[in-house]
Amino acid sequence: MTVRQAAAIDELWPSHGVDVDGQPLDLAVLFGNQRPVVLEIGFGTGEATATMAGADPMTNVLAVDVHTPGFGRLLQRIGSQGLDHVRVASGDAVDLLRDMLAPGSLAGIRIFFPDPWPKARHHKRRLVQASFVGLAVSRLAPGGYLHVATDWWPYAEQMREVLDAEPTLGLSDDGTGPRPMDRPETRYERAGLAKGHEVVDLVYVLA
Repeated sequence: MTVRQAAAIDELWPSHGVDVDGQPLDLAVLFGNQRPVVLEIGFGTGEATATMAGADPMTNVLAVDVHTPGFGRLLQRIGSQGLDHVRVASGDAVDLLRDMLAPGSLAGIRIFFPDPWPKARHHKRRLVQASFVGLAVSRLAPGGYLHVATDWWPYAEQMREVLDAEPTLGLSDDGTGPRPMDRPETRYERAGLAKGHEVVDLVYVLA
């Protein structure tokens, strides 16, 4: 972690940080308004998070991850770009969804390039499984969306299978077209494309 990243955490964590501690969150109190809230799971360096938040100031963003240097980078961007509608949560996304977010409280959930766990014996560690999807869907408001992206084709196939099996979701995009215009290309994505990987975006909407 750089000195500036550490300073950003010291300065902005009290106002923009959330500890995943199991205590229910009142999102209207957390953000100070009644605007819709999107949860981003695994924000990495925060590059895409900040870009999307800057383009949509009327939507609150709760970004959760467990990588400390990434917190500093995202908080730096929050401070320099004036992204007061972004909050950063430290901890496990499943715990956050299960214990701290009320049913129907989210306008959307974004999961960009989660760990594909490519080895067969590790597939059970993948985030997008039936149990997770059931929990995530329960936190979406009617009309809310679940947007996942991966550059690992076997994981994309599993995601499609699991998401298609959730009866309350409908696919709004066939997942084989170009990257949605509102999702910026990430550093991780560029590295995958340079290796010849195919990027798949899947966007599902709650009926």
